[in-house]
Amino acid sequence: MSAPPLGLRLYRAATTLVGPLVGPLLAWRAMTGKEDGARLAERTAHARAIRPRGLLVWLHGASVGETRVLLSLYAALRARRRDLSFLFTSGTRTSAGLLADPPPRALHQYAPVDRPDVARRFMAHWRPDLAVFAEGEIWPNLIEEAAMAGARLALVNARMSPRSVASWGRSPTFAAHVFGRFDVILAADARTADGIGALLGRAITAPGNLKRAAPPPPHDAAQLAALRAACAGRPVWLAASTHAGEDEIALAAHAALRQTHPDALLIIAPRHPERGAAVAALAANAPRRALGDSVGAGPVFIADTMGELGLFYSLAPVALVGGSLLPALRGHNPVEPAQLDCAVLSGPHVDSFADTYADLLAVGGARTVADAGAIAAAVDALWRDSAARTAQTRAAADVIAQSGGALEKTVAALDALLPQAAHAAA
Repeated sequence: MSAPPLGLRLYRAATTLVGPLVGPLLAWRAMTGKEDGARLAERTAHARAIRPRGLLVWLHGASVGETRVLLSLYAALRARRRDLSFLFTSGTRTSAGLLADPPPRALHQYAPVDRPDVARRFMAHWRPDLAVFAEGEIWPNLIEEAAMAGARLALVNARMSPRSVASWGRSPTFAAHVFGRFDVILAADARTADGIGALLGRAITAPGNLKRAAPPPPHDAAQLAALRAACAGRPVWLAASTHAGEDEIALAAHAALRQTHPDALLIIAPRHPERGAAVAALAANAPRRALGDSVGAGPVFIADTMGELGLFYSLAPVALVGGSLLPALRGHNPVEPAQLDCAVLSGPHVDSFADTYADLLAVGGARTVADAGAIAAAVDALWRDSAARTAQTRAAADVIAQSGGALEKTVAALDALLPQAAHAAA
């Protein structure tokens, strides 16, 4: 085997050098609510769970959106292969909440940090037969150690911005080695397929975006009924997955809306629930769901809990999908509100979901809003014209339903990487 490229050797040396900082950094993140303090050991691959016997598929994604995609893959693979066990890893508390009660033959661990010794320890304990990385989760040490341990590797629903492709392109030998470790690469869109293909010098398949095939986020029917009763008669809209700097824009839009809709309610669901107190302070100490507050009669409610976005998309007829109003942001998933008949508004900065937004905008399934005034005008129009709102949500639903068989093609490609003898015996 040829020596690893210089770029990889430098990366491995650098991540080893900063290794002693990992512990203090994780402890600080736990203090600020960004890590689960009771499970910090998983971040350095000190697992308390036992590896299941037999074939193990490791499914790795960054956060909630990727975890939902991987849950769809899990369900489809398990339907096809009853001999498999599954290990999910992810990096956020919100995504861990989705797997607090893991499905059959599956368990969840927090993702190990990308340090050579940690990656080796992770692989030595779990020994996955197949490692599946979702979207943009390119961690060179984990990928390298998985390949060296003999696991087959797949990158699914791959999505890369032009900036990311250009960054990898500045180290072409390093990029070719890292991406070349994958036995299968399936892109979510043609732009990513072309970008990775240029790095590898070969064609990459783009079967479609798996997020369109993922089920909608769940919600508790009783809680939805209670919220609807609490909001009865009030016009409601949602600012979902907002980042710092976007909350102020949403609040300004709501102030304008209240000039003609004095009883209007804005629900803000920050992307990171730990920001709930700060967002509430911006809104004159608005009530917070994380504290058990009721909606009340005030103009703003803060939905700062984990795993409940499906509840609020089901409640609100209109939603601004955040992560899209500021140039430094790249957009969040519009599929989930579209699946729940919620009319989608978005800022112009949606590079991470450019293909999906392009399809939605082309048929009137979403609207672009650049500032507070445009947001207020769009929300007001959708509130007043229920026929237009229904036309928009139906157009969006039609786009989302066109997954192009992406899930089936991906599952078939993953199954082909697994030993078939155990399958036949199962």
